[in-house]
Parts: sequence; structure tokens; C-alpha cells
Amino acid sequence: MNPKPDEWFDVVNARDEVVGRETRRVVHATGLWHRAVHVLVFDRAGRVFLQKRSMKKDLSPGLWDSSCSGHLDAGEDYDAAAVRELGEEIGVRGTAGLERWFRLDACEETGWEFCWIYRLRHDGPFVLHPDEIDAGEWLERAELARRMAARPQDYCSSFTLIWQRVAREPA
Repeated sequence: MNPKPDEWFDVVNARDEVVGRETRRVVHATGLWHRAVHVLVFDRAGRVFLQKRSMKKDLSPGLWDSSCSGHLDAGEDYDAAAVRELGEEIGVRGTAGLERWFRLDACEETGWEFCWIYRLRHDGPFVLHPDEIDAGEWLERAELARRMAARPQDYCSSFTLIWQRVAREPA
């Protein structure tokens, strides 16, 4: 599951339409627009599960991020990628209740990724993939806001952008 530089991604235009395919290495080295998903998992109490990215990751190692996230493979759609990432990263196979929540346009904070953000209610337990995730933690919204304000450098820029929007919504 650790990134392979020869993975192929769809390259997209400003309307998120596929215009070509390129390797992960080229996409990231040149800032080509591509696609990703983020899933936020909330438990019955309203806490969100965050992952601490593995130090083996090529991007943002050791930073806190969405419950799970990942690139779309070439030819893959957003919904399939969200289901795949849930299984690969945190071992969630039953995805009943997984729903598209909102979309972010490609920008510097997302790493030039168009992102669909999903949400899922699930109480765990999770099986964390060691090549993907070093740790995981359930956090109440207020505690997460406090931690992000105190140490914003500990969080992926894409997650920070996502959480700014989520924080404005009622719990």
C-alpha cells in the first residue's frame, strides 16, 4: 500500500474531466491536477477518527489526516476509491452508510487534487495498515479544534482545509 512511483493516475482539467494519464511520480513532480478521496469516520458519540500518517509515506509523513484518504487509480471513480481506501487503510469492509459529503477543487492545499469528501458512521474497531498509518485516535470536535489551533503544523494541509468546512456544520 505504500506508494509506488509507477502507479498511474488520471490527469484532469479544471472541470475535473480526464485529459490523460501519468505516473504518480510525474503527477506530483509537475503539479498536474488529479483526483483523491477523503473519508471522515464518526462514531455514535460524534467523535471523528483521525489517522497519523506513516513515516514511510512520500507525502506528509507523520502528520494527522482524515480517517482514510487516497488517490484514485487511473480509470477508477471516486466512490470505488473511497470503498477501496476504507478497506486498505483501516480495514472497514462494510461500507453501508458511506455517503458523498462535499467536494474540494484542486488547489495548492490539496496537492492539486480534486477531492470528494465522504462521511461514514462507524464505531470501529479498525485494523490500521502499518505502511499507511502509524496511529489513530478518536477526537471530539472541540478537542480537535484546540489541538489544530495549538499545533497546525501537525496536520496535513488538505485535512486542515476539509476540517475548516466541517467545523462550520452542526455536529
